[in-house]
Amino acid sequence: MTHEERFAVLVNVEDQYATVPVSWPVPAGWRETGRTGTREECAQYVDEHWTDMRPASLRRVMDRDRGGVPR
Repeated sequence: MTHEERFAVLVNVEDQYATVPVSWPVPAGWRETGRTGTREECAQYVDEHWTDMRPASLRRVMDRDRGGVPR
């Protein structure tokens, strides 16, 4: 039986996702999502949850601009 490396899914303040080996320390500005698994399992989780690639700060500005300007 081979050992398959385990990965964790992280997210930052901009709602951007990353997968890293569980043996790595969590970098500053990132937090764990609680999802761990194989590289493929973590990639699938990211694909399902990171549906808007725009950083959170850009989404907030765009939403504010849309709501504040009559069209």
